[in-house]
Amino acid sequence: SRSDQENPFIFKSNRFQTLYENENGHIRLLQKFDKRSKIFENLQNYRLLEYKSKPRTLFLPQCTDADFILVVLSGKATLTVLKSNDRNSFNLERGDTIKLPAGTIAYLANRDDNEDLRVLDLTIPVNKPGQLQSFLLSGTQNQPSLLSGFSKNILEAAFNTNYEEIEKVLLEQQEQEPQHRRSLKDRRQEINEENVIVKVSREQIEELSKNAKSSSKKSVSSESGPFNLRSRNPIYSNKFGKFFEITPEKNQQLQDLDIFVNSVDIKEGSLLLPNYNSRAIVIVTVTEGKGDFELVGQRNENQGKENDKEEEQEEETSKQVQLYRAKLSPGDVFVIPAGHPVAINASSDLNLIGFGINAENNERNFLAGEEDNVISQVERPVKELAFPGSSHEVDRLLKNQKQSYFANAQPLQRE
Repeated sequence: SRSDQENPFIFKSNRFQTLYENENGHIRLLQKFDKRSKIFENLQNYRLLEYKSKPRTLFLPQCTDADFILVVLSGKATLTVLKSNDRNSFNLERGDTIKLPAGTIAYLANRDDNEDLRVLDLTIPVNKPGQLQSFLLSGTQNQPSLLSGFSKNILEAAFNTNYEEIEKVLLEQQEQEPQHRRSLKDRRQEINEENVIVKVSREQIEELSKNAKSSSKKSVSSESGPFNLRSRNPIYSNKFGKFFEITPEKNQQLQDLDIFVNSVDIKEGSLLLPNYNSRAIVIVTVTEGKGDFELVGQRNENQGKENDKEEEQEEETSKQVQLYRAKLSPGDVFVIPAGHPVAINASSDLNLIGFGINAENNERNFLAGEEDNVISQVERPVKELAFPGSSHEVDRLLKNQKQSYFANAQPLQRE
């Protein structure tokens, strides 16, 4: 097995970089997946963002050149989405999910008086692979407004107003180097000074949320509004755990991105049985609890791009199976490539949120359990040839596990 440092499939919480931080909250960005291992080359254009804010705070209006899939991990939010001739507000709670198309101007408020708001975003940049550009609608001390990049003549003509009035009302008054866009990377110098997350009054929160719609608890097929991951029955469920999943077939918002979103609960002392995805690469975040995961891959999958030539030379000679394992804690992220079996053991009640890339026609195949066990589908003559034991012995062994999907993590215990 590999330690956490050598395991390319685990991204501990310290691999997030802080983009903004002040007394009201922070925004953090996970390192690029493909910088860790060449096996993640197909994730080059996917990034993971984490938002956290204190009660009664607001993320100021912002626009980013990336599609977002936003999931509320905890707390209560009001999300307002702006279009040129429309405005929609939504009251969001845990499990609520919504797609924000690239270029959307939106702002997010924590409307709770006591609980922190935690939000997870899968982002897919549309300009440069893996690189997000973001700008604010309004200016702050260190961050100019998106309008401040234009010349005085253009602004005066656009607003039919003299520049001094425009500057006073819309623009930051301090002298700034005019630039309407700045990469998130450039802003790291200012993370402790940015006023991107601000405190708001209870009255302001009430005004923002009073006309907001709530997510549909009955339907997951909304074209633009939020849907809740738990709005339908779990696809797998027993006393050891529950597995909720929304696929592109069930939700129009996810179709063009070809992504599924899932939420998995595993009870303390329980196991998500070994399984693999046929096509999907799944990016999983630990939101609550602790546990362990084991993933079966091939040797040298922990190598980065600089080792490509050496690995190509070894491809012909070595396809050794390798076990990768890691401890899981809140904030950790792990990636499950297609065709890589994984099992997850919960040492305390565990909640996971997953984004599945290449969702269309994906199948999840279980390697143990009473139902949906792909090994049990192998025909008798092939069992005789493929396994050391006889077909009868294989069938008898498979029937020892009476549970499906989730089971007791302690071996040799019968439920």
